[in-house]
Amino acid sequence: MSAEPGSSPLGRLGTRLTAWDPRRHPWWLRALVAVALTALATWLRVVLAPAESGGRFVTLTLAAAICALYGGFRIGMLSTLLGMLAVNFLLVQPYFSFAIGDPKEAFWLNFWHLLTQLVVVGAIALMQRRTRELRASVEQAQRSHQQMLDTFENRATGMAHTHMDGRWIRINRAYRELLGYTHEEIIARHWRDFTHPDDVAGDFSQMQRLARGEIGHYTIEKRYLHKDGHTIWVLLSITLIRDASQTPDYLIAVVQDITERKAIEEALRTNERLLSQAQELALMASWRYDALKREFTTLGNANVILGVPRAVFTDLDMVAMTHPDDRQRMQQAWAAAFRRGDAYDIEYQIGINGEWHWVSVRAEFERDARGRVTHGLGTVVDITAHKRAEQQIQQLNASLEERIRERTQALKAAYDELESYSYAVAHDLRSPLRIINGFAQALEEDNPSLAPESHRHLERIRDASKKMGELIDGLLKLSQMARGELQRSPVDLSAIATRQLRELAATSPERAVDWSVQPGLVAMADGPLIEALLQNLLHNAWKYSAQTPRARIRFTAQERDGQREFVVADNGAGFDMARAAKLFQPFQRLHMPHEFAGLGIGLATARRIVLRHGGELRAESAPGEGARFYFTLQPQA
Repeated sequence: MSAEPGSSPLGRLGTRLTAWDPRRHPWWLRALVAVALTALATWLRVVLAPAESGGRFVTLTLAAAICALYGGFRIGMLSTLLGMLAVNFLLVQPYFSFAIGDPKEAFWLNFWHLLTQLVVVGAIALMQRRTRELRASVEQAQRSHQQMLDTFENRATGMAHTHMDGRWIRINRAYRELLGYTHEEIIARHWRDFTHPDDVAGDFSQMQRLARGEIGHYTIEKRYLHKDGHTIWVLLSITLIRDASQTPDYLIAVVQDITERKAIEEALRTNERLLSQAQELALMASWRYDALKREFTTLGNANVILGVPRAVFTDLDMVAMTHPDDRQRMQQAWAAAFRRGDAYDIEYQIGINGEWHWVSVRAEFERDARGRVTHGLGTVVDITAHKRAEQQIQQLNASLEERIRERTQALKAAYDELESYSYAVAHDLRSPLRIINGFAQALEEDNPSLAPESHRHLERIRDASKKMGELIDGLLKLSQMARGELQRSPVDLSAIATRQLRELAATSPERAVDWSVQPGLVAMADGPLIEALLQNLLHNAWKYSAQTPRARIRFTAQERDGQREFVVADNGAGFDMARAAKLFQPFQRLHMPHEFAGLGIGLATARRIVLRHGGELRAESAPGEGARFYFTLQPQA
């Protein structure tokens, strides 16, 4: 087996000589070496052969060549000059005397030696220079090649070189990562194996055009199939490289992943489609205004949405389309927005296909550095249907207001008539009742000998007439609760309740009732009505706790659903909540008359007072467990 170049000592020496650069050492060191080598050559020449034997310059010529190899052209010429001095003055005795007797011969010998050395040393220096330049060129080429390979391999964009038949030459890292395959897996396949089946024909057609010379390169969008099965959209650029004979040599493929861009484009197309549909459904159109041309240009199919024949209008055209009644108002609003920067948001009528349509127009303006308007962008919405509905609503409201006014007047007249009727009935009923009661009493007084049964009948007549009078008074009282305006003012409910409970306790000193009132309960309400309200509720609590051994009555307040609620609670007889629907109806009672006296209008009166204050009255109870009445008083707005 032969040794590789440079593996033998002579080969390594040759390599070092060809790679030697004299500039690696300082000039003084090279000059010192030249002096030493020249001196050594002179000594060897004197020792090994007498000067008269001829060839005086040969040994020193070799020394000059070695010095030129080591130190360069100048050092080689320095050795040459030193050798010439040695030949002429040191090789022949007596030393330091001119060794050549014939001056002419001496001249030509030295001249030709100097000329020969110039050629030899110059050739050596030139050879070294050319060798250095060649080596630098080779190194630069190697660096450039490596940089090209590094650029190819580490480029963020996928790159590949292929033969015309599809065989791969080289593939960079980005290309491999794009497909998800290893280098070996890609090399073993054709590029068609990675291409979506629907895109193979188009790519192949372009490649045939390349081969025929119709085009030098092409760029297409196509789909690749990733190793895991998902689709990748790429931008593929193919360039054909030809050799010196213009024969197709290989292809350069540059691949950029545009999957995200395609997704964005699809989303934009979807949004544009949805926006267009939304604009059509909403009868909305967009436009752009060019201040320099004084032109309006509708965007998209805005003119179709609006039903106007053209997509471009001048400002004079727009003024002409505006309804005469709205023209001045529209121009003033436009001028204010255009010059002063006011908001442009206006509704007016425009003529479309011979009909007047109501539109809502909004606009914003772009201005230059000096504040002058350059462009405007706005929307137009057809609100004709809305305006017509609004006009119908206004007409309906006017009609309803008139009907409400008529109904109110009718109700007021009916109410006044009912009130007059109530007073008349009450007045007319009282007179017969007084006569019945009077005659019953007269019969009893004039006939003391009547049988006991007859006396009981007369007593029932008097009780019935008295009961009827109380019912009439209750009706009048109940009707009074609905009359008059509320006069709201701060009312101290705690003080009213305390006073009324004290009065009830004074009227029944035999009863020991535990009652209490929460202090500081104040509300904005009508004082006399609140007086009646508490009187009814507290009187009920006092009455229905009469048969309870340890009667207890409480008047407090609590928070419920963010609203203050007043509570009157007792531990009296209570009632069944299943019958609570009749609780607040006039003359409806949940207890028998012999159990508890009363007419059954107290709670109906209380409810009417609470309703007049915008509040709510409710009750909670159970038989034998007392009752709790809750009421609210809506504060005045």
